Amino acid sequence: MKSPLRALLSSAIDYAGLFPPAALALEPALRNYRSYLDAPEAWMLGGFVLPVAQFDRAEDLLGAFDGEHRLRISALGAKSADAAEFATEIVRVAAGLQTMRARHADRVAITQLEIALPPRADDALLHQLIAALATVDFDTLPVFCEAASAAEIGPLLTLLGQHRREFAARPLGFKLRTGGVVAAAFPSVEEVAKTLVEAAAQDLPLKFTAGLHHPIRAHHDSVQTKMHGFLNMLGAAILARTGASLDQVKAVLAEESPAAFEFTEEALRIGDDSLSARDIATHRRWVTSLGSCSFDEPREDLAKLPGALG
Repeated sequence: MKSPLRALLSSAIDYAGLFPPAALALEPALRNYRSYLDAPEAWMLGGFVLPVAQFDRAEDLLGAFDGEHRLRISALGAKSADAAEFATEIVRVAAGLQTMRARHADRVAITQLEIALPPRADDALLHQLIAALATVDFDTLPVFCEAASAAEIGPLLTLLGQHRREFAARPLGFKLRTGGVVAAAFPSVEEVAKTLVEAAAQDLPLKFTAGLHHPIRAHHDSVQTKMHGFLNMLGAAILARTGASLDQVKAVLAEESPAAFEFTEEALRIGDDSLSARDIATHRRWVTSLGSCSFDEPREDLAKLPGALG
């Protein structure tokens, strides 16, 4: 069995170098991703977050990838203002996925789809999404839906839970935005904890995006607020899936002391709570990954924690 830390972080960091604050152009971002595939910490690397709208440009930049060093794409759909616009967008997305796979299956793997839902999303809209993917044989692709606003997170979790109970073979996941480039973009510990507990109650796959460059929660002058830590976030999400209380999940999210994080062969301890290697291995498939515009910062900061990487 993998060590608790390796189980927690295996393929967990999706590289989002195209997005702020890094905001790289496509060519250098792809070049970075290819170099990360050869890094000692490549086991932590997930997919390359690539908007479907940029698939055509990416096709001309795939020369460095091959069957042993694939470009694993976390495809990103465009935001839609309303249901009609969303219906058009998912047809474009499905076609883009199909074309990329058909042309470059020898060097590209599409691992998941991330898509923001328009305001007031309903069950009919989810059915449209599934139907569009099924028409191009992507009916098993993991899909993560983002709420149109913070106020719509609760209703969307309920909607996705209902969909999961009706279509257990094809659950749609939830994508939680955990930060940004300004303080107001960071949800509170309380807000995140409630989301994690509710997502666990609805048995939904989860992924995270934005503001998770560092392993442990701390204040950062760049955004003038406290940024969530990715160890806190992943640990709290898995703890929620074990049936932990809201207060327990909040405590893990809020922990800021490096000394509170202990790595052993059997467990990962965060404050007063402990996650066994078995718990992590059992629940990681439901707590899938996090998007970060940097792959360097997470691994460099993690290496500074005693016992984390060796």
